[in-house]
Amino acid sequence: MPELLSQIYGNLKANRLRSFLTMFGIAWGVISVVVLQATGEGFQRGNQHVLEEMGRNVGIVWGGRTSMQAGGERAGRQIRLTVDDVRALEQNSPLVAAASAEIERRVTVKSRRNSGSLGVHGIEPQYQAIRTIDIERGRPFRGDDERAARRVAIIGADATVQLFGQEDSIGQRVYLNGLPYTVIGRIRKKDQDSSYAGPDNELLFVPFSAMARDFPRIDAEPGVISNLILSPRPDVVARLPATLESRTGRIEDIDWPLERDVRRVLSARHRFDPADRNAIAMWDTTLQTLMFGRMIEHMNWFFALVGVVTLALGGLGVMNIMLVAVRERTREIGLRKAMGATTAQVQRQFFLEGFLLTMFSGTMGLVLAAVLCLLVNQLPMPARFQGMVITWTAGATAVALLVTIGVFTSMYPARRAALLPPVEALRFES
Repeated sequence: MPELLSQIYGNLKANRLRSFLTMFGIAWGVISVVVLQATGEGFQRGNQHVLEEMGRNVGIVWGGRTSMQAGGERAGRQIRLTVDDVRALEQNSPLVAAASAEIERRVTVKSRRNSGSLGVHGIEPQYQAIRTIDIERGRPFRGDDERAARRVAIIGADATVQLFGQEDSIGQRVYLNGLPYTVIGRIRKKDQDSSYAGPDNELLFVPFSAMARDFPRIDAEPGVISNLILSPRPDVVARLPATLESRTGRIEDIDWPLERDVRRVLSARHRFDPADRNAIAMWDTTLQTLMFGRMIEHMNWFFALVGVVTLALGGLGVMNIMLVAVRERTREIGLRKAMGATTAQVQRQFFLEGFLLTMFSGTMGLVLAAVLCLLVNQLPMPARFQGMVITWTAGATAVALLVTIGVFTSMYPARRAALLPPVEALRFES
């Protein structure tokens, strides 16, 4: 092996420019494979993080207007959701894991330091898990807060700064339209770039029962809610077909089983046609995650193809340099065979030279790709990009491609060298 490595080094040194370009081609191919896949992974994780800031597989349901006649009722009738609709979904839909009613109002909020007009949402305890209302300090809502309709509040990060500055808000009192509420929890700062009623950082949350008593909807009869929030069962998400398509290509036109089942349950209560997609409106982040994941998957396939082509071109360079080496060392090959070297020994020598050259260049490429990703990750990142993430899959793919290219590009030149007749090789003049 030391003699073989010495021969490889001698060949590289004798043809510096050619050797450098060949090694650069292999290294660049590996860098392309790793960096492109790391970029795709960073986008996928970033998008998943942003979606989960609003909720993990969360569905938001609003009442709409019917567009079909059903049950003797006219079309154009407004559907208003109630707390009983939430309980009906929990009890009658096998696809729903949890659901919560929600009332939204904008009220005047005062603390002893400041005041402002802020959004206040009345929610049930299960809402906090569905919508990732993660408490940084204090405690979340409990069942007894809801049952007793306590005047307690959980406050967003930006609302905390607006009302209390740098003071600790836990245990402080705020007045919502003059009614005293005690802050029991502070939500962590959320990197949220999508919402349906404003970022959670700027909101206050109170128990639903307290909200329904103190700040009911002023544009509807008692018991009507602003919307309901739900999450599907994990097995429902896992079974979601990867081939979901819509006739128009728009995500809102996909026939998602969860939405269909929600319409089934609510149509029986509000007497509208279950096929009427205008009777209720539903926004589901599960579908968004699915569609974005499919887009990233196609993008990764394209990136992988670009990397493979680049790596294959580098492999052709290795094959070329080895064929040139065979031609330049024809007399050496003839001399070795005349002295007793077997065909297998000659073939093994040239194969190992080409293979080791490929692996050495590829290893350099892997190291450079890792360093490049590390440097890029030191820069500020946008919300939907979590940096260049090298996964074991990307590393294994690069190594597998590298080994495959190394074997195929070294085999042919080695075979050419091994099959040279000794007499003709000795007569060869370079």
